[in-house]
Amino acid sequence: MDKERKEMLAEASSNYTESIFESIKHVNEYGVEFWYARELQTALEYKQWRRFENIINKAKDACQNSGNDVSDHFANVGKMVDIGSGATRTLEDYELSRYACYLIVQNGDSRKKVIALGQTYFAVKTRQQELAEKFEDLSEDKKRLEIRGELAVHNKSLAETARMAGIEKPKDYAIFQNRGYQGLYGGLGVKEIHERKGLKKSQKILDHMGSTELAANLFRATQTNEKLKREHIVGKNEANQIHFEVGKKVRETIKDIGGTMPEDLPTPDKSILQIKKEYAKLEDSEMEI
Repeated sequence: MDKERKEMLAEASSNYTESIFESIKHVNEYGVEFWYARELQTALEYKQWRRFENIINKAKDACQNSGNDVSDHFANVGKMVDIGSGATRTLEDYELSRYACYLIVQNGDSRKKVIALGQTYFAVKTRQQELAEKFEDLSEDKKRLEIRGELAVHNKSLAETARMAGIEKPKDYAIFQNRGYQGLYGGLGVKEIHERKGLKKSQKILDHMGSTELAANLFRATQTNEKLKREHIVGKNEANQIHFEVGKKVRETIKDIGGTMPEDLPTPDKSILQIKKEYAKLEDSEMEI
């Protein structure tokens, strides 16, 4: 099996895995996500509740041993159900947090393919959630470094997707990127943004953005990438127009929520390269102590 075929199968498997668990995810009135144990039982291919409840109990023990409050992650929501002739019985169920689901799949039968996939899925998603929670505690410089790193990864993916859409030459890709900026910056392209920020031609725009501006561009890049893939866009003009439309849509969203337009956001005094150098020096000095 060639490398491209393996990558396609791996991506398909990843998408299938995510769809299984995302399709049964619920969100309460406070915007908090959760899963029902009964639905997770079906997704994980456990036929008997008794066997699955044994896994839940192990997960509860692991939750408690890790210093977490079990009730915060395993909320009992059992309900009375009619079993005929006027008789009722309690149908046990739980509202599970993402962390609870993670503990359940970790304690499940790893010989099951869906369990192995679930272990990967919930481990990755739980880690992403932890990073998101920690992100707000970061300094502005560290936020910029984090988002700039994400952008570097996603821009690489976007470049590959654009190539598959027919944008192969560097000049064509420059035009494609420019259209995205024009959509997001109200008609301003790379040249105009450079001038507005007072940058030299050799300086990269993304290295001279604050975290808010970087986040807007990250959203532009990721959503353009997804739209090009989802709609199987082919052709330079079509791809350029998609990038412009996504950038414009992000701009409209910023306006709708009362945000500052990206071209009006302040340009930081320090570039990303300067921040990296400062942290590198700090690490060197700490190593010498």
